[in-house]
Amino acid sequence: MNILHIISSPRGEASNSIKLGNAIISKLQQQYPDAKVVVKDLTHNPFPHLEEVHLNAFFTPAENHTEEHKAAIRHSNEAIQQIVEADILVIGAPMYNFGISSVLKAWIDHIARAGVTFRYTANGPEGLLKNKKAYIAVATGGVYEGDLRSIDFVTPYLKHVLGFIGITDVVFNKAEGFAMSALQATALEKGISNIVL
Repeated sequence: MNILHIISSPRGEASNSIKLGNAIISKLQQQYPDAKVVVKDLTHNPFPHLEEVHLNAFFTPAENHTEEHKAAIRHSNEAIQQIVEADILVIGAPMYNFGISSVLKAWIDHIARAGVTFRYTANGPEGLLKNKKAYIAVATGGVYEGDLRSIDFVTPYLKHVLGFIGITDVVFNKAEGFAMSALQATALEKGISNIVL
């Protein structure tokens, strides 16, 4: 069993999404004692935001790649290979301004590649990274339930984009209310106690 832990918070040991993600991994390791865990911290050596050179490399056949193309596409190829080798992904997703962090978005931009992780067919798009499970560790300052659910752009976006590349078995675990005085003291403990595998 190979577990890939994606970290997207720059807060290190103070990060609630990292703490929640680590708790998910701990529970997974109880089920799979021999599991290998690979940690990819996107805040250390972050993926570049897509520029012309990256897009040119993505849409140029590999046999025609120049040295510039090869350098530009290296991050993408390495990230996709990590996912291919993983059975389970644990993705830390703190909510920033109602959405995911920019480093997580940059990572997604490098792994969502036509002809590599998804393809277009006569019946519509087909994800190619199949038979994997993803656990999302979401940490939020507020509580996005009821009417406020419509402004949570973390959960629906990640569910859709992961499904688009073939990862349809996605479980969201949330720790909420870190910016709310009545909830912040117990937000992490509650989130960890409610972890679903």
